[in-house]
Amino acid sequence: MEKQNIYTCLLSKEQEKKLYDAWHETETKAPPYAKWQLRPENCVITCYASGKTVFQGRDASVYASAFINTDTPSVPAKKTVSTKKTGSFPQAGSDEVGTGDYFGPVCVCATIVSPEDLSLLQELGVRDSKQLNDADIRRIAPKIMKQIPYSLLILDPAKYNEVHKDNNMNAIKSKLHNQAYVNLTKKYQLPSLKVIDQFTPENLYYKYLKGEKEIMRGIHFETKAEDKYPAVGAGSVIARYAFLTKMDEMEKKWNMSFQKGAGTKVDACAKDFVKKYSFDQLSEIAKMHFKNTERL
Repeated sequence: MEKQNIYTCLLSKEQEKKLYDAWHETETKAPPYAKWQLRPENCVITCYASGKTVFQGRDASVYASAFINTDTPSVPAKKTVSTKKTGSFPQAGSDEVGTGDYFGPVCVCATIVSPEDLSLLQELGVRDSKQLNDADIRRIAPKIMKQIPYSLLILDPAKYNEVHKDNNMNAIKSKLHNQAYVNLTKKYQLPSLKVIDQFTPENLYYKYLKGEKEIMRGIHFETKAEDKYPAVGAGSVIARYAFLTKMDEMEKKWNMSFQKGAGTKVDACAKDFVKKYSFDQLSEIAKMHFKNTERL
């Protein structure tokens, strides 16, 4: 019988959301006293109302290793904390925006930050874009884009829905991150330190890239990297700026406002859109595999 590794973690609300967003496509019916249950490859992840999250399965250690508060590991978790200093420069970093939003595109940006860029980034307060309001993003992103090298990829909803037929969310994100680095290396020499804000275990990341013409190796994966590595923080801000810009264009084209996220307000907005236009046109502005479509 195959050994079932089990890890129990105490996650913050932010960590729970990030975990759920990464694997929500694999959601199944939750057992009693659980908020949700996910079944990614070779693992069952159950988040309980008590605050504990349990990882169980052959690759439980791989999924749990992204979180530092494991208290009952059955086998040693793979090391994910970097042995490199977060203050090593130059450094490259990438992050994505829009994967938890029903409306709008998925945007991925990879950047290179050198020592001479630090003063500007610190002055602008660059960090995880989720910690900045939209006004801050619109103000500081253009200044960053003028100074540092970056590669930005934007996957519009219509194209996203087409690609999603053969790729799950994490496969799409993996390919976008990889391509952002590939594009960046064609214009600039990449530093040895290349960081991705971890959204999937490293082995699965490279598994998703199987068949790609060019694959960027030597990537370091770390959770909450946007707060630790300026290059990832800058990538997060630029990606968010691109997302907001695309949302502006959508609102102008369709003459209505679109809610961010995937909650009840988004459901109401989707209903209004379908009434005003049609269900068939929803795929031009929304990620159709989200639960919002099912509820609609």
